[in-house]
Amino acid sequence: MEHSLSFGVRVVEVLRASAVFGALTEEILQALARVMEERWAHGGEEILREGDESDSIVFVISGGLRVSRRDRNGQLLLYNQVQPGQSVGELGMILKQARAQTVTALRDSRLASLSRRAYEDLLRQFPLELSQVFLKAVYDRMRNATDVGTDQRMAQTYALLPLHMGCDCSELAQDLSLALARMGRTAHLNRSPDGRHTHLNGEMLGHHDLSHLEDAYDFILYETRAPDGTEQVTQHVDGNTRSDADNEWRRFSLRQADQLVYVAASTDAPGLSALERALMREPAYALKRHHLVLMHPEQAAEPVLPEPWMQARELERIYPIRRGRRDDAERVARFLTGTAVGVVLGGGGARGFAHLGVLRALAECHIPVDLIGGNSMGALIGAQVACDMSLDQILQNTQKFAAGGERPTLPLISIVGGRRVERDLKRMFGERLIEGLWRPYFAAACNLTQGNTTVQDRGPLWRAVLASNSPAGLFPPVLLDGELLVDGAILENVPVQAMRMRLGTPLERRRGNGHIIAIDVDVRENLSADPGLQRLTVMSTLRRFFSDKAPASPSIADILYSAGHVGGLNQRFRTISQADHYLEPPVADFSLMAYAKGADIAEVGYRYAMEKISRWDHFKPAH
Repeated sequence: MEHSLSFGVRVVEVLRASAVFGALTEEILQALARVMEERWAHGGEEILREGDESDSIVFVISGGLRVSRRDRNGQLLLYNQVQPGQSVGELGMILKQARAQTVTALRDSRLASLSRRAYEDLLRQFPLELSQVFLKAVYDRMRNATDVGTDQRMAQTYALLPLHMGCDCSELAQDLSLALARMGRTAHLNRSPDGRHTHLNGEMLGHHDLSHLEDAYDFILYETRAPDGTEQVTQHVDGNTRSDADNEWRRFSLRQADQLVYVAASTDAPGLSALERALMREPAYALKRHHLVLMHPEQAAEPVLPEPWMQARELERIYPIRRGRRDDAERVARFLTGTAVGVVLGGGGARGFAHLGVLRALAECHIPVDLIGGNSMGALIGAQVACDMSLDQILQNTQKFAAGGERPTLPLISIVGGRRVERDLKRMFGERLIEGLWRPYFAAACNLTQGNTTVQDRGPLWRAVLASNSPAGLFPPVLLDGELLVDGAILENVPVQAMRMRLGTPLERRRGNGHIIAIDVDVRENLSADPGLQRLTVMSTLRRFFSDKAPASPSIADILYSAGHVGGLNQRFRTISQADHYLEPPVADFSLMAYAKGADIAEVGYRYAMEKISRWDHFKPAH
């Protein structure tokens, strides 16, 4: 078999760096390289087909492959990626079974193919070593371990695709490039205005140099231009048109990118564009991740609602951003790279003011808040953060809200009527919808109808906060489509699981995508009565209000609060295990009703968080 020297050398280099095949001796690596056949595949090209004969094992030298299959209904199911230094097709060939899955080139890829005959010849020479290493390769992939434990990591690639004529994404591309550069080596590629030259980070680049990008960079961003809807194009000397060059570059970028980032102006029509319809016909389109960035004016108060843009599109996420707001673009970059930060705020009455101190510490330490959610007091504070209110404003709003009081009612449904709380929440948030916020938000509530936690991430903001702040028995349940919602602390006071589910795609959740910071201010108190009491009575409880020496006798508020939080307290260890950082500010000295001491409680949270954050050496969000 005739071999180019560069190919054989490259195969050995890649396998030597592999977490699996790197365990083989140099002799075996060289023997493998000698019998492998080189193959180039364009992005979207099918490499192995489900049901075909298993006659080879394919190794990735550069680029990447995606494993998929169709279910009984024809639905496409996506599985793991195969990265440089990894192989696919071993099990079927070893067992002499038909291909169980389809494997497609996710981007332009350089592959090495090991035929059945060559494999069997090598197996006779090195039976134990090859058997062990191929079994390990299969075992790792079955454990979904293909994205961890590999020494050679696959560069992450993105294509920015403006959908409509006149949509300029050059500023967004520059902001994303700068944000990515803070996380790793970044290549920003675009075409010159005449469409004839490729630029890498502002410098002209020869087309042949593109094949080495994955070795040199961690992130590769392909910037394309908006389609020319006028059909009037600029003629080049060589007879080609600028629109031809733009289309060629767009298709090339599509083939190289793992993630497609569409860009549209918030004023554009939300229906599918002609460009999207064309892209949908491209090979491997369905194997890629899809995002949409909606560009708004810099001073826009609220983003457009995303629902119309979801129609007919399979989008992972929609990102509303404002022009000129680099922090918005940086948030997009963190979502794209799986490094977004989600902050979860638990309930705990006035002790929840500690959340403000922790949020202040995070801001001073340049740790962003990309998603925010919570329960009870945490839901109230988190909603104001999601509305871009300042921490001082949130402190004042919350103290004023807590001082409003509530009127008792005929206790057929609850002790108090809850009308004042509902009125003031409507005043605070108006008719703003959760899906109409600049950053994602959710509020947790216990669904008494279904017996589970309901996570509210759409609909009126005031209603979600009200449901999360309605302790069962004390306030009437909030009705949602006939179901009864109350304070979520009954089941989960710090809803970390809900945050984990919102940080990434299903494949990424297995890898613990993103970072979760959970803040628990719910102090476990010893609810008990004086041992000398035979039963709790109205008089035994009233005595506590007149004398500090009266026997301990809990009130109905104490009992309802404890009953409403017992489930969350029992789930604390599970919740802690799901968070990357679990903070418990020392607020036990403050009572649940100490709203007047909000600033003091916030200061305790701030000092505690600053001390904890100083130990987070392994937590390195984008600065």
